[in-house]
Amino acid sequence: MSAVPVIAIDGPSASGKGTVAQLVAGELGFHYLNSGALYRLVALGVVRNGVDTSDEAGAAAFAAQLPTPRFEGEEILLEGKPVADAIRTEQVSTAASFVAALPKVREALLGRQRAFRRPPGLVAEGRDMASVVFPDAELKVFLTASIEVRAQRRLKQLKEKGIAATLAALLQELRERDARDAARRVAPLRHSPGARPLDTTSMSAEQAAAQIVGWYRGTNG
Repeated sequence: MSAVPVIAIDGPSASGKGTVAQLVAGELGFHYLNSGALYRLVALGVVRNGVDTSDEAGAAAFAAQLPTPRFEGEEILLEGKPVADAIRTEQVSTAASFVAALPKVREALLGRQRAFRRPPGLVAEGRDMASVVFPDAELKVFLTASIEVRAQRRLKQLKEKGIAATLAALLQELRERDARDAARRVAPLRHSPGARPLDTTSMSAEQAAAQIVGWYRGTNG
């Protein structure tokens, strides 16, 4: 499968990498992997079943039994049922950042993530796509934006879904999430060697996607 090209896009929460990755995949006709959704789905199971987020064995059991989701635009289907809204609540988002730091959970999901690598290609986004899951990716991108812009983007997303939130609370949540992701012992969030930096603070998702497609095709940068 190493002959199947991969574009690995990493970055912090609310950096826009999901939207950008979907646009890139659509332009190139590639498959798409939202790796964060896998951890959120595990976290959803943990939350719904009252399992503590520090219970590594319990969380890993959910990860091992997790059915393979389907990504259809903004929707995520698990066994045919839409779950995108359920896994994007603040409760599940917070639980996911703790669950994702558990080594046995990451081990359980590693093979499942790599299984998304199918012809003609894959655009994979997350926090360790370039450094751990697809270290041989043809193109690696570290996508980010200022924390203020990221909080504003998250607030807009939540409001569109009718979820109450405040900018101050989201700023604090993002700071804490960034710190946890960067400090975790296994697969911490970091700018992987060889990854191209892309700051989207002043860019639209379409502009960022065009830049990445250009890099992949060798037409710019």
